[in-house]
Amino acid sequence: MQLKFTKMHGLGNDFMVIDGTKQPITLTPEQIRLLGNRHFGIGFDQLLLVEMPHHPGNDFRYRIFNNDGGEVEQCGNGARCFARFVYEQELTNKQKIRVETAKGVIVPEYQHDGQAKVNMGIPRFEPAAIPFDADAEAICHLLELGDDQVEISVVSMGNPHAVQVVTDIHQAPVLTQGAAIEQHPRFPQRVNAGFMQIISRQEIQLRVFERAAGETLACGTGACAAVVAGIRRGLLDNSVVVHTRGGDLTISWLGAGEEVMMTGPAITVFQGEVSI
Repeated sequence: MQLKFTKMHGLGNDFMVIDGTKQPITLTPEQIRLLGNRHFGIGFDQLLLVEMPHHPGNDFRYRIFNNDGGEVEQCGNGARCFARFVYEQELTNKQKIRVETAKGVIVPEYQHDGQAKVNMGIPRFEPAAIPFDADAEAICHLLELGDDQVEISVVSMGNPHAVQVVTDIHQAPVLTQGAAIEQHPRFPQRVNAGFMQIISRQEIQLRVFERAAGETLACGTGACAAVVAGIRRGLLDNSVVVHTRGGDLTISWLGAGEEVMMTGPAITVFQGEVSI
């Protein structure tokens, strides 16, 4: 099978994007792992599959696969690239679209300056929604890591996040502690581990150890989760610039029951064709 694809990235979080609207495309986890290999395949953090929607009133369906072959629920940087892809490929003439994901509908809007704005939906904090093993919802939880404890905020942005505040983002134990948090038994579906340094009430630095992918250059849902956690803790204002290793995002949230808005770049790198 010859498979046409587009390579894209959002702040260095890179994607292989495939159009599955004209014919059904099914890839095995083994095939996805091969395509995702940076030495023997295309190389990507996630593969994005564009499909027709299941429900009237929506424009597309959005499926996301990590480079280990596993399917995940949500990806903020991918959502921005998704919006640019369907517009540039003339799959729609709308700049603002409704897209089905595994955890609900998101509303990305592609802007001609290469930026995209995405309504990421309403964050959830109940332990069952994460999922997270806890007796009740709380702004902060203590998590035991061996002989140590860390204070985390748990947030679902359609996928699970555990966010902690650190004093120095460059010295934070992202690789070691991030891996331990990702696979902690209190997160039965694993979790994305965020490390946030607060610069001011309108500015943070962020590193994220992503579930099944390790540390990436940027994580869009991780940026949303970090800002939401910081606002709930009274540390941040309602609009925050998030500095990641790949670049900057702007995240806005007005508080409980409101939707999170994310704005940032979406870049097309190249198009190609690969034999599967």
